[in-house]
Amino acid sequence: MEIEISSGGARAAITTAGATLRLFEVDGVAYLETFPAGEAPPMGSGAVLVPWPNRVAGARWTHGGKTLDLDVTEPARGNASHGLVRRETWTVVESTADSATLAVTIDGRPGWPFPFRATMTYAVDGTGLTVTHGVANLGTEPMPFGVGAHPYPRPGRAEVDDCVLALAASTHLPLDPERMVPSGPATPIARFSQLVREVTLDDAFGGCQPSADGLVHHTLRGPGGGVDLWADPVFGWVQVYTPDSFPGHDGGAVAIEPMTCPPDALNSGTDLLTVLPGASWAASWGLRPVPGTR
Repeated sequence: MEIEISSGGARAAITTAGATLRLFEVDGVAYLETFPAGEAPPMGSGAVLVPWPNRVAGARWTHGGKTLDLDVTEPARGNASHGLVRRETWTVVESTADSATLAVTIDGRPGWPFPFRATMTYAVDGTGLTVTHGVANLGTEPMPFGVGAHPYPRPGRAEVDDCVLALAASTHLPLDPERMVPSGPATPIARFSQLVREVTLDDAFGGCQPSADGLVHHTLRGPGGGVDLWADPVFGWVQVYTPDSFPGHDGGAVAIEPMTCPPDALNSGTDLLTVLPGASWAASWGLRPVPGTR
């Protein structure tokens, strides 16, 4: 099932399979790499990553003195990847012309002893798309967690390879290229601003700094178009992936994945969030068109 929302020239489509963001456009111009309705999302496109983003090394972590074994969902690397909700069927709990809220309840998963309810609210208006994650602890113990998303922003009519990718990050986290989990501590970097065609990335960055408006901004800008992925400051991490191609689209693509914590945070504890029993948490990110370069 798919829900479509719109406001003025802005339009988005969300599937109940995984609460996946399938499409976002303004005035008929795409600001998100998309895929055909009814098909499985390629390359993690539009996925919701809860209660952890990215990977848990060896699908194993320790909590309260106990070793917990998660399902191995990345067999080639032996990891647990991208949380527990992206393959679930979500329920639409509220829908209007310009917004939709979906929810799913998770209880009794291997290696995850915390029942919780996740919500996703998608809303469009004249400035773009706003995506709000919610997490409610349904159990009796404090729940550690992280949140992320997996969009492939598209810079309007500009070709991705011709765009400059600018990140708000101030650190780079080295990853083992075979296992894609951290291989050392994060190190400081200068402000990242690179032409997409000149980089090959599947990298984690941290220390994302808010701008004067209080929000974190990552941008893609090129001749003829640009897109801004903004996020609340709690999204202090971002994974960036630059595949050579995207199904149904000529040229490269860029996944800009806002995250509240780095890969393997269930083991490192770095920037893990906690929600108390009976409490809930929410934070937002979004996409909006911006002028391209000349």
